Amino acid sequence: MTKEKVALIGSGNWGSAIAKIVGSNVLKSFDFDQEVRMWVFEEIVNGRKLTELINTEHENVKYLPGIKLPESVVAVPELLECVKDATILIFVVPHQFLKGICKSLLGNIRPDAKAISLIKGLDASASGLRLFSHIISEVLDIEVSVLSGANIANEVAEEHFCETTIGSRQKDDGETYFKLFNTPYFRVTVVDDVAGVEICGALKNIVAIGAGIIDGLRLGENTKAAIMRIGLMEMKRFACSFWSGVREETFYESCGVADLITTCAGGRNRKVAEAHVATGKPFDQLEREMLNGQKLQGTLAAQEVHEFLKAKKMTEEFPLFTRIYQIVYEGAPPQAIVEGL
Repeated sequence: MTKEKVALIGSGNWGSAIAKIVGSNVLKSFDFDQEVRMWVFEEIVNGRKLTELINTEHENVKYLPGIKLPESVVAVPELLECVKDATILIFVVPHQFLKGICKSLLGNIRPDAKAISLIKGLDASASGLRLFSHIISEVLDIEVSVLSGANIANEVAEEHFCETTIGSRQKDDGETYFKLFNTPYFRVTVVDDVAGVEICGALKNIVAIGAGIIDGLRLGENTKAAIMRIGLMEMKRFACSFWSGVREETFYESCGVADLITTCAGGRNRKVAEAHVATGKPFDQLEREMLNGQKLQGTLAAQEVHEFLKAKKMTEEFPLFTRIYQIVYEGAPPQAIVEGL
């Protein structure tokens, strides 16, 4: 039997946490090749190349310090070298870079390869909406599944128990991904609602900005709970309005309500939004100052979703999404977040 060979495209905070799981699981199963190549955007850290540090110290000292990675994980600075001969491509990069990466991979991957996307976001504009799994599938002509859940990277890396959701249209692929990702502390549930899983992961980051604004205003837990509930309803309304086949029960999986709770309690979007209220600094400046090279996802998602809803003349049907956009991009006062809800 041919073994699955795994390539991890991305090596940030979340990518490195996933590398720990995948790198350990391939060593426990005869289904997988025991080397996992991880594409690393080369940087100099403490006078040394980041790939060299990862391969010698077995730790991503910049994006996941203090966590040891399995020796099966090999950092590779060249994208095409990383994916050479791989049958499973794990995409875990900021969604701003996905299209360029896919173009680079076109014609350079195995024809029988498949992919799973851990990217949280939407490609939304006035002209339409696309899921990132669809972009990968369209450009590379491969089957693409998704993984999303209440998964703060550092907590996963420290092996605190949590759940996640995999959306896969192909039963065999779902079974393979279960073996690749499931652990006693990282419990996987597989569903066949790919769009529902992915949409939840994208939209909850917008709501988390709202939760951070509430925290910054010191409006308390009642108001924050209201924002989260309204946000969940807008997430469901958005998904069911523009995608057929999205299942209501998906919103009660880890990718839905659990991820929303986690992100509104402790995610980077919440943290930066709170700092915006406290300091008055713009979100892009706070991103540079606070996130150590990581990217905010909620601000861009808010902009893209707003452009789409404006073109559809539907902004009034999503008052929370609209208010968050206005605060982030149009200079509306943070106090406006509760107006019109």
